[in-house]
Amino acid sequence: MTYRRSIFAIAAIAAMGGRSVAADLTSAQPVTFSKDIAPILQEKCQTCHREGSMAPMSLVTYQETRPWAKAMRQRVITRQMPPWHLDKTVGVQKFKNDISLSDDQIATIVRWTDTGAAEGNPRDLPPPKQWPKDNEWQATKELGEPDLIIPAEPYTMPAHHQDVWWRPEAKIPLSEPRWVRAVEVRPAAPGARKIVHHAVAYLVQDDADAPAAGASADADRQGVLMEWAIGKSYDLYRPDTGKLLLPGSKISWDVHIHAVGEELTAGVELGVWLYKKGEEPKYRTHLTAFPGKTGPNLDIPPNSLIESEGFTVLKQAAIFENIQPHMHLRGKAMALQAILPDGTTQMVSYVGNFNFNWMNNYIYADDAAPVFPKGTVIKVTAWHDNTKDNLFNPDPDQWVGYGHRTVDEMAHAWVNVTYISDEDYSAWASQHKAKR
Repeated sequence: MTYRRSIFAIAAIAAMGGRSVAADLTSAQPVTFSKDIAPILQEKCQTCHREGSMAPMSLVTYQETRPWAKAMRQRVITRQMPPWHLDKTVGVQKFKNDISLSDDQIATIVRWTDTGAAEGNPRDLPPPKQWPKDNEWQATKELGEPDLIIPAEPYTMPAHHQDVWWRPEAKIPLSEPRWVRAVEVRPAAPGARKIVHHAVAYLVQDDADAPAAGASADADRQGVLMEWAIGKSYDLYRPDTGKLLLPGSKISWDVHIHAVGEELTAGVELGVWLYKKGEEPKYRTHLTAFPGKTGPNLDIPPNSLIESEGFTVLKQAAIFENIQPHMHLRGKAMALQAILPDGTTQMVSYVGNFNFNWMNNYIYADDAAPVFPKGTVIKVTAWHDNTKDNLFNPDPDQWVGYGHRTVDEMAHAWVNVTYISDEDYSAWASQHKAKR
């Protein structure tokens, strides 16, 4: 974004909400770090901005935060931070993992910075937040320790090397069918977070009963159990919903590793939380890649802005649990829409400011998750920016096509799809008719 465009963006955002930032600056109520800013940072920022985490600076104490006050002001007023790139004006707006700042929180940070960034009374500080360590699972606090831990064979990456896709297999130690209620993938070895771009855990098993997601083989990725990337936490399936593991099944790993100037070992592992023996949920869910254009059809000429579309027909009624856009360095935006059998179109989600460094997974709240009937067409529209205005673009003079390398491109939306019967959909539609 150019300087001129940045100024206009800041001015526009400053005028948003029920009251303007300028109006907030005139408030007589003093704003201090201890009373007003620290709670916001705990809730929305310190997951990354703390000692030993992935962010370049800690924002836990006043002494750590004060030097970054002006930078914080700019980042929050332009909504670059926290990294929540979904458009707040269209589509579903209730999420289980929403880390975005409200207009009031942005106004508070701006007022704090512009009135001197005072510390205030340390006795007003909230109690320090307890965070999981690098060797702890994020889901442990909610679910306890995982029932199964399935590691991938580690790979040592030289300091300087081309990208590697490491694809070992690992057996799942089960002697009977078991249902899964949550999964989490994490980098395991020290330094692995620096070199693992993403890791996909494919489920390899003889499963003839798995329902088909759509009309395209490219979209029917039933073998995917979970993908990890920066910004991804864990998948906890809604009550009475899960994934099925069969005896003899394996995890086929696909770990994308890149060099960072020092030799490091990439290790990843999968944590699995199971339903109790004998428990069988009513619904089955599958992580599905709904494509935009893929393969030879993804054509991005030099110095161009490209819009591409992909369509998939749902062969069963379904609940969509989340959306996670997947593109690379030229990725700009992605829209997920549903064309219902009656011809109406529904915008599900629009990620208008995609950032390759943050593969955010937007998890819908249970009461807001979209539900679609059999025959619904899922439309994915992707925009790629292969121009010099894209700050992440390594070379706008290069043609770009589909591929696994970071300098290649992709265009698909990962969605956990829970399949339901036509009767279930009819019951849901009757209850939600007035709302729709």
